[in-house]
Amino acid sequence: MFSDIVLIAATVLTGLVSGVFALYAHTIMPGLKKTDDRTFVGAFQALDRAIINPWFMVTFLGPVFLIGVAGVMHLGSDERARLGWLIAAFVLYLLTVILTIAVNVPMNDALKAAGDPAQIDVAKARADFNEAKWVAWNHVRTVASSVAFVILTGVLLAA
Repeated sequence: MFSDIVLIAATVLTGLVSGVFALYAHTIMPGLKKTDDRTFVGAFQALDRAIINPWFMVTFLGPVFLIGVAGVMHLGSDERARLGWLIAAFVLYLLTVILTIAVNVPMNDALKAAGDPAQIDVAKARADFNEAKWVAWNHVRTVASSVAFVILTGVLLAA
């Protein structure tokens, strides 16, 4: 029973995070792409500052912990068949976290460090940001987290 609650929480949080990344992929970044440099830099900086909050951090980091706990809870259980799927979901979600921390966050931080859009060369800041690279890696983490979500949903449905 408790293992199902942990699995449900892991699934919900994973779905929420994959939704955030997907929203960036299909709405936010395409919308920002059509803006001028000052608007892009200012809006992206504001979005990045806003997303660093306790709600998002729990949502983003919670699945690593909860999928791991769910996996450990299935080590000795008679539901061990779920374990392989939980490991796959854990690896995919861990990849999502690693990519975010290793690629997207440093790019975000560099753009924020460029300074106030009213006082910097926004064309240079935007070019240095490398929008295409950020978008490409966001697509990878969107797919990885979405597949983890689908796997977790399947594990729940198979119970």
